[in-house]
Amino acid sequence: MQILKIIALLIEYPDDALWESRDEALSLIAQDAPVLLPFARQHLGAALLDKQAEWCEVFERGRATSLLLFEHVHAESRDRGQAMVDLMGQYEKAGLQLDCRELPDYLPLYLEYLSIVTDDEAREGLQNVAPILALIGGRLKQRGVAHYQLFDALLSLAGSRLTSDSVAKQVSGEKRDDTRQALDAVWEEEQVKFIEDNATSCDSSPMQQYQRRFSQDVAPQYVDVSAGGPK
Repeated sequence: MQILKIIALLIEYPDDALWESRDEALSLIAQDAPVLLPFARQHLGAALLDKQAEWCEVFERGRATSLLLFEHVHAESRDRGQAMVDLMGQYEKAGLQLDCRELPDYLPLYLEYLSIVTDDEAREGLQNVAPILALIGGRLKQRGVAHYQLFDALLSLAGSRLTSDSVAKQVSGEKRDDTRQALDAVWEEEQVKFIEDNATSCDSSPMQQYQRRFSQDVAPQYVDVSAGGPK
């Protein structure tokens, strides 16, 4: 599904390459996913610097809208680590080479992987993360962020009955984690762990950082992916 590659680029941090090839991207979207054309035109028609600043506000403040898929899965840290290893194995089998700066559960990277496998495998891969996509999309929609449309498009491609509206009740009862007070609380907690983290490991690779970050902490507001969609 080539459209998954396009959606991945639209979700990813905005960069010069996409803005320079916007006409080609809009042409592909018009052909494969016309429902996303209004979003894409607005997104790619804005100033790049403005979209970069907006992206940081949306996806890097707090964890509720994180693009790291496994941050939204309630499990023990060792299970998350094994899931990362398993996912890396899938990428390598498909011939996808990871940059050392990328974590395997980063959603745009996962979508890039799904774009090079068979359509049936891509749909299954999307179905596997459908509850997570719905949860992130629901939070984005509640916050008035137009990117929720991309998550609904992914759910549609998956053939899932879930949408951003499916989790509206759950999301409405959540305490936001991107406020100044919430971010200050996280910063204070990280300061306490700083000395311990540096004493126990000098490895600054993304995988080591990920494992240390979640070695004793479990984020709130997880989704149980084993529950699947509504019956």
